[in-house]
Amino acid sequence: MSRLRDRRARHDRFYRKAKSERYAARSVFKLEEIDQRFQLLKSGRRVLDLGCRPGSWLQYAAAKVGEKGHVVGLDRELLEIAVPPNATSLEGDVLEVEPATLRAALPSGGGSCFHLVMSDMAPDTTGHAFTDQTRSAELVQCALDLALTVSCPKSSFVAKIFMGEGFQEVVTRMRKSFKRVKTVRPEATRSSSREVYLVGLELK
Repeated sequence: MSRLRDRRARHDRFYRKAKSERYAARSVFKLEEIDQRFQLLKSGRRVLDLGCRPGSWLQYAAAKVGEKGHVVGLDRELLEIAVPPNATSLEGDVLEVEPATLRAALPSGGGSCFHLVMSDMAPDTTGHAFTDQTRSAELVQCALDLALTVSCPKSSFVAKIFMGEGFQEVVTRMRKSFKRVKTVRPEATRSSSREVYLVGLELK
């Protein structure tokens, strides 16, 4: 019975909706809610998607920015889904990638900075809360390092983070870099999860 309950929990209405709308994962609805609240994705914008597998955030962002915009996705493995024509999938580690590599993936003549850097990355979890929270915060710090290097003025930043160790340090740093910083727990987040999303608006 426990396996059946676990399966039902995984295959909830967001899972079923993602399947019906042909998104790669249910996590797309977390981004959708954040986007609806803060209007991050608009036609013509350039977006960097860190930890882009399995690809639902990239799918959503590419549709929102349209043919005049572009989405660059980075992950340790290339996407298995069909990549939209206005997107590029790069294979690489966020801890090692050079900012120049990310800029070079943008179409020539379209600008060399990003209007939005977003990260749905999570660490390889251990089951030990302190360790997992610390690793999550370290990933966000790394994503923020990249964002501050490749972003346009007044750009935005979105990143998943586990509540707990290291969380406040990330918030403090973001407040120094962005005019507004918000914490969001989207409806599609599973009730058992400690994850939230930090949203930085208007890079100083």
